[in-house]
Amino acid sequence: MSRILAFIYGVVCYLISLIAFLYSIGFIGNLIVPKTLDSNLDGSLTKGLLIDILLLGLFAIQHSLMARQSFKKWWIKIIPEPIERSTYVLMSGLALLLLFWQWHSLGGIIWNIQNPIIYNIIYGIFALGWLIVFLSTFMINHFDLFGLRQVYLYWRGQEYEDLGFRTPGFYKYTRHPIMLGFVIVFWAAPLMTISHLVFAMGTTIYVLVGIKLEEVDMISIYGNLYQEYRQQAAILIPLPKIKLTEQKIQE
Repeated sequence: MSRILAFIYGVVCYLISLIAFLYSIGFIGNLIVPKTLDSNLDGSLTKGLLIDILLLGLFAIQHSLMARQSFKKWWIKIIPEPIERSTYVLMSGLALLLLFWQWHSLGGIIWNIQNPIIYNIIYGIFALGWLIVFLSTFMINHFDLFGLRQVYLYWRGQEYEDLGFRTPGFYKYTRHPIMLGFVIVFWAAPLMTISHLVFAMGTTIYVLVGIKLEEVDMISIYGNLYQEYRQQAAILIPLPKIKLTEQKIQE
């Protein structure tokens, strides 16, 4: 019975996270959903800015803290290990839904692209960012990343085995393709308001800090294997490697 409940719990956590993920597409891109980053001005600028910063900070702290190895070692002493990842996914989803619900639009326009061709190109880049995020999760095992594999194996009475260190697809060229996709999504906006700028800056800062913390964890887990990988793949943006040759000039 405990295994069945753990599996059901994992599925529910995944669905809540999926809802938050899908809503975020509309929220950031001003598409379909009832409330977006650029909804009408909501209250005073100072109050709204403070609330938005607190919401971003809350998500960043939750998402980063619960992902640390030191936290996980302590956390699994409180909750069963098979649902640890699902609980992390649940808390991240709830933190996002809270941000969407309580977000205060700040008004103001930084830029507004109205040329139809450029407008569509930017939205195409926005869609590309989400595609990179989505595909990257499946390249490293989407269901393990979101906790479903853990609860499924527990339900079947099988021992969970870590997938180990792999570099499939995008991971051959960038160490954090999911984060790269998100950064593209945050900034690919034909209409950039103050609200969107605050969100994009806050989330980008979090991505950069989160990457640094994750790299520390990866080095502690995989050691030289990950150190070698760092020499082969870019941290975020894959750029062509230029080989420089030194020429000795004799006078």
